[in-house]
Formats: sequence, C-alpha cells, structure tokens
Amino acid sequence: MKIYDYKNTSQKDIVSIFKRSAISTDQVIETVKPILSDVKKFGDRAVLKYARKLDRFTGDTVVVSQSELISAAKKLDASTKKAIKTAAANIEKFHMRQIPAGYAMETMPGVKCWRKHLPIENVGLYIPGGSAVLVSTMLMLGIPAKIAGCKRVVVCSPLQGKEIHPALAYAVRVCGIKEFYKVGGAHSIAMMAFGTEKVKKVNKIFGPGNQYVTVAKALVSNDHAGCLIDMPAGPSEVLVIADATANPAFVASDLLAQAEHGSDSQVILLTTSAEFAKIVLKEIKFQIQHLPRKELAEKSLAHSFIMIVPNFSQAIQLSNNYAPEHLIINFQDSEKYLDKIRNAGSVFIGQYSPESVGDYASGTNHSLPTYGYAKSIGGVSVESFMKPITFQQLTRKGLNNISKTVIKLAETEKLDAHANAVKVRIKNGN
Repeated sequence: MKIYDYKNTSQKDIVSIFKRSAISTDQVIETVKPILSDVKKFGDRAVLKYARKLDRFTGDTVVVSQSELISAAKKLDASTKKAIKTAAANIEKFHMRQIPAGYAMETMPGVKCWRKHLPIENVGLYIPGGSAVLVSTMLMLGIPAKIAGCKRVVVCSPLQGKEIHPALAYAVRVCGIKEFYKVGGAHSIAMMAFGTEKVKKVNKIFGPGNQYVTVAKALVSNDHAGCLIDMPAGPSEVLVIADATANPAFVASDLLAQAEHGSDSQVILLTTSAEFAKIVLKEIKFQIQHLPRKELAEKSLAHSFIMIVPNFSQAIQLSNNYAPEHLIINFQDSEKYLDKIRNAGSVFIGQYSPESVGDYASGTNHSLPTYGYAKSIGGVSVESFMKPITFQQLTRKGLNNISKTVIKLAETEKLDAHANAVKVRIKNGN
C-alpha cells in the first residue's frame, strides 16, 4: 500500500488517488449477450447447456428438491447450525423494524388519498458459490424477503461439488425457501429474468456476483422482457479512519478482511499519524502471511492506499466524497463525528466494531452499494422487497372542490381529454 500525505498532495492528485479503477465491461458484455439471448430463446435447454459448460454441472436437472435440501442440511454440524440460527435471529430482529407503515389523509374536503406497501410477488436471489459458499448472503436476502411477504422466492447458486453445501442448505431451510436451482452465472440470471418452460420469471433479482453476473443483471434490467435488479454493483471496498489511539492490529485486520474478497477490492486507511500508518503496514505484512487467500489480498493491496490527513473533519470530508461501501471510524471521540457522515453503505464505530460483524451477524444487511453509489442509494432492506401503491377516492363534493384546479392545469398543458374527464362528471353527475 502506498502512503500519501494530504498536505503535500495537490487537489488534482487527490481526486486521482481516490478515483476508483474503471470497470472494463466491453469484453464481458460480448460474452454475456449471447448467453442471455440463448436462454431467452431456448429456455431450459440453454440453461442446462451453460450449466454443464460453465458450472461443470453433471446432472440432468438443475432443480434442487426439498428432500435434497433436507438431506444436505442434516449433515451440518451443531455448532454451525447454532451460528446460522444466531445470525438469522439478529438479522430478523433488525429487519422487522423496517416494515413500512402506510398512511391515509384528506388533502382537501372530499379528496381522500392513501398509500400502502405490498410485497413484490416473485423475487430471485443470486447466491455466489465460486471461491466461497456465501451462507451469509442467503440470510441477508432470504430473511427480508420473508419478512416482506414475497409470495415466491427463487434462489440460484452454482455448486462447487455435486451436492449442495450443508451450511447453504440449512440457511435455505431457515429462510423458508422452497424453490432452489443449482445453477449460477449469467445463464441463471437470464433464467430468472426471462423465465423458461419450467421456471416462471421473477420481477426483481437480488444478490452479488462476479463480473459476468453483474453485467447480466444490468442487461436484463434494460430489457423490456427482463426485470428490475436490486442495485448496480462494483468491487468490495472499505475505508478506515483511525488515529494513534486505535489498535494497529485491529486496523490491519479490518483492511485485510476486505482485501481478501478479491483482487479488485479496494481498502483505504485515513489517519492523522504517519507513525501509526507505518505500524499498520508492518502489521498487515505479518497478518497476511497466515491468510489462505493471501494472493488475492496482495493484489487488492497493490491498488489500495493510506493517506495522512491533518484532522478528522478532513477525513470525513474525503470519505463522504468517496462514499465507501463500508466505513470504519476508529479514533478518539469518533461518536462526535457521526452527524457529519453523509455517504456510506454501512458504518462501524470504535475499536470493537469490525466490518466482519456486519457481514455476518450484527443484524444489519451486508448487501450494500459500492463504487460510490452510496451517494444515492442505501443497502438492501425489507422495503427493497416491497412496492408502494397510492390510492385516491373522491366524493362528488371533493371533485367539485378540486375541479377548477385540474381543468386549468390540463388546459395549460393542452390535454383537453384530461380536462373533459372532470368536466363531464361535473356536468352529468347525479
């Protein structure tokens, strides 16, 4: 990791340092487009073809039966079951408070308006299964979908072996999922978005994935035959703000925890102490030697950096401009700066709040905006699985009260049929 000094760096260079690497998608798009087209045209036959080619799938059907799920879940050890149950309980507890409340009001005499939220009926969840089985993502998506009341929840996840991982099977059972397919990649996104002979299309797709999955989600969301997606996605990231009072081993572990996600992940440390920065670097070199995913972490660190800042207000400003997926503030009196935080996916405060707890079990959701999208969108929530609908009901008196306003505005826009829909009622109403 390179070290920069804010005081000795021009504003132009600071902008350049904080600029995320451009995500090159042209080649990926050219690979994904024909896959989406094939699934759209040939349905289940195309899904199975790509599952065998890209997922190394060897079976005759990608459907996972309930008996298969039950059988796999039974193989899970008691301690892992307990951990999943504890995490699920915390996630459910936190997300239950997110159920939106509707409201009704009379905007003027005789004009009643109200709003209520309804669950999205059909949703699809993508659970990555490449280099790691993301059981936590199953909980983070499955639990709010259940709380929202989604009628049908479809899960797609590629298998690393011939059988579904026991921990994932158990998490699926905890979430009450009935429809599970052992398929991944762009072809699974197409299957959910367009539907096939045997798989009904969904209305919205959630979940992270590799660059092919990410591009596939973007493309199906722009296809009139496709569906909505949760949010745009980029590489994982964390920004840590710390001072010399922080434990350097803690800070190093937080940076490495994010770096091990992948070679394109980015980690940043902003600190007021140059000496502390050097100690953290030494700690990183020590801790990384013991990581199984050392090579991935090293590649991530190669395009990550540390910046020495004059004060915490400046650090918060830089963070707000960057809008990190995860923000850790680990410095003295950090609570005093919470009101200054404007842009971040999720915030972790103090010495004993590692980002890992949010990834797994504190209760907050780990499906968060990356690549600066935290400036305009938040993480996945119960509301993400719901849609608001507005209603209005007018009495004859109410229509009379509002008629002049509507007629005048409609005629101003030269939409005479709109105006007439009111006039005819005023003239002919009983």
